[in-house]
Amino acid sequence: MSVVIVQDEIIHYEVLGRGRPLFFIHSWVGSWRYWLTSMQAASISCRAYALDLYGYGETSRRGGCSLPAQVELLEMFLEELGVARVALVGHGLGAAVALQFIQRNSERVDRAFLVGLPLSGEMISPRLQQDETGGLVEWLMGRDPADEAARIEALKAEPGALESAFSSPRSYDALTSVQSANLPLLLVYGQEDPALQVPAPELAGELPENIQLLVLEDSGHFPMLDQEPRFNRLLADFLALPSGASPRQLMLKEEWKRRVR
Repeated sequence: MSVVIVQDEIIHYEVLGRGRPLFFIHSWVGSWRYWLTSMQAASISCRAYALDLYGYGETSRRGGCSLPAQVELLEMFLEELGVARVALVGHGLGAAVALQFIQRNSERVDRAFLVGLPLSGEMISPRLQQDETGGLVEWLMGRDPADEAARIEALKAEPGALESAFSSPRSYDALTSVQSANLPLLLVYGQEDPALQVPAPELAGELPENIQLLVLEDSGHFPMLDQEPRFNRLLADFLALPSGASPRQLMLKEEWKRRVR
């Protein structure tokens, strides 16, 4: 286990591999743990990091765990590690953190792979703010024995961490930020995600050329667990693109073409 001290808080993270830095940021339900197989796959060509956000896993927080606070944590975490430019993989809450980080630090991000990014507050299931962590873990992660370690870690979330992530979820709006991003963005959604409404099909045709939207069939809130090999191949394909290249080039592969909506 690795830690750094950020504003007197102990921040837990894990790291694998060597190469260009790649950061994994977890969702509302979970911790760094469920990224492990994706980190292992990416570590062949990247130095893969995953941290526990404030209030999750092994990272505590005496203050709040709001979305702006999590973005500041990522900024300070990168400064502490001396990382100047990164690729980001965010999921749910982590995708929202990554997007706001890009807004504030676009020159520091080479590309971003955003899984289950809520484009508006209306996309987010009210249950995420109404249920206890244990109920949410059962709802979203299920009981696959292979995911037991990730489930146990998810249960460590501090009370109130999820509720404070979006203080006013109905006023949350990320679509404008997505459309104005000037770097390669790959937006991925699970077709069967109960926590998040999948974007309307026509949105894909309205996005700028530097953005691709994919919907993975037979996948829920955790496509990196539901369809691990397929997810990791998609991630590897995205990371292999030349810097600045549009992820729409991934459409050349029939495997992903069949899953665009």
